[in-house]
Amino acid sequence: MSKSGIQKVVLAYSGGLDTSAIVPWLVDELGCEVVAFVADVGQGEHELDGIEEKARASGASGCYVYDLREEFVTDYIYPTVQAGSVYEGRYLLGTSMARPLIAMKQVELAREVGADAVAHGCTGKGNDQVRFEATFAALAPDLKVIAPWRTWGMRSREDLLAYLAERGIETTASKEKIYSRDANLWHISHEGGLIESTTNPPPADAWTLTADPSAAPDVGMEVALSFDRGTPTAINGERVGPLELIERLNAIGSVHGVGRVDLVENRTVGMKSRGLYETPGGTILMEAYASLEELVYDRDAMRLRQDLGLKFGDLVYTGKWFTQTREAIQAGVASLAARVTGEVTVKLFKGHATAITRSSPNSLYSEDFATFGEDEVYHQGDAEGFIRLFTLPERIAALSKQHASGGKA
Repeated sequence: MSKSGIQKVVLAYSGGLDTSAIVPWLVDELGCEVVAFVADVGQGEHELDGIEEKARASGASGCYVYDLREEFVTDYIYPTVQAGSVYEGRYLLGTSMARPLIAMKQVELAREVGADAVAHGCTGKGNDQVRFEATFAALAPDLKVIAPWRTWGMRSREDLLAYLAERGIETTASKEKIYSRDANLWHISHEGGLIESTTNPPPADAWTLTADPSAAPDVGMEVALSFDRGTPTAINGERVGPLELIERLNAIGSVHGVGRVDLVENRTVGMKSRGLYETPGGTILMEAYASLEELVYDRDAMRLRQDLGLKFGDLVYTGKWFTQTREAIQAGVASLAARVTGEVTVKLFKGHATAITRSSPNSLYSEDFATFGEDEVYHQGDAEGFIRLFTLPERIAALSKQHASGGKA
């Protein structure tokens, strides 16, 4: 008989120290069955090796591993790229995009196995607790949500290690963990340790995915990306699927030190935090997409996309994916993206990714009109009448001021 009335919990499980301790804690404290749920969003085989056995050894009755990598790219990454969403100007939303997908699949598994609760290992200070629970609220408000870090008495890695040792549960974690990291197909983030002080430069040992830009190749590399109605389809003329495209861009960008960001950001819960982010493939992709937008959107369309992208990014960051607002914005962005077809060449060199050529059948750029050389399509004298009308409010204001002052300027 359950001590808490909860019979079965589906836990978002990573195999790390926190969730390894949460499994036996749920069994001990609540007297319930625990089912581990693992989402493969591209964090790497090293984090997934033996994870099912590890979950069962911790006390889980079962462990389900879902491969969500391609869905992550097509349904979350691509719409965010099309929206041009970058949180506070620099964060490419790697962790933020993954959480609603993970939480949605966690809910689906809870329904499948007949669970009456879901649990996560997020702390009470971070953004992820909001993202998980906003998804739970939108998709399964009837399920009980358990967040052990907000209720149990353990406060340190030493506490967790001692808890596992008392129960004879093995773990590869050690007392020393310099950085907290989150990795997926899009990026890897780093927090904690020396990063927490804004007076410290980024520690050299924190970066794990990209080369030091100063040590990157002295010869740059050019990569051509093709797009069809807002969706990337090919690299250097070779058609590739969504998963392979991101993986290849990551490999290329990492060598050239592309995608490093050192950011002090405003968390959803109110505090500021400092994080280091590495998003090599994403940086290349967003640079290419943005440069193609410049060709195909007129001024009003570009301004609209920028406004929508800012709002979309805020919704993603705060976990409001499953909302009417996000759906409406995404529909608007997709409508605009229907024009984004063409090819862009991006040059990679020592940490930089810069678009150097772009072309599109939907281009609004006309060399005939834009040239500084002789042309026969633009009558420069027409500009005089335009400027007089364009500045009419200012002229009226100045004339009115002169009249009020007795005709003196």
